[in-house]
Amino acid sequence: MKFYLFATILLAIVTSCSNKTTPVSHNNGKMKARFEVSGICSNYTFSLIEGNKDTSLVQASWTNPQTDSTYTNAFGVKNPCDLPEGLKVGDEFYFELDNDRPNRCMVCMAYYPTPAKKLNIKVLEVVKK
Repeated sequence: MKFYLFATILLAIVTSCSNKTTPVSHNNGKMKARFEVSGICSNYTFSLIEGNKDTSLVQASWTNPQTDSTYTNAFGVKNPCDLPEGLKVGDEFYFELDNDRPNRCMVCMAYYPTPAKKLNIKVLEVVKK
């Protein structure tokens, strides 16, 4: 009897622990963003327009010091080379977080301001207008 109690407790502990945090959104992890700023050397800014607007993932408000334009739920990307070709400012797209993807991207080191919050993303679908 003690063995079954021990096994049940151990199983409960193992299944309740996880070292990965997955953001919750309304579409099974899919979120929607808009491409806001294309700075030099892949210094891109996006704003989250659907999905998890947790400020631990994005900046609730960010002002571009070059233009004084303010963006809500803003973020940059850690993996700019993984973005699809042809994605341009103003485009909206669905994406999911892809934290397991290594960043094997080389870009020049010229600076253009971006939000401090950066995400690894995988673009799922560009919204056609």
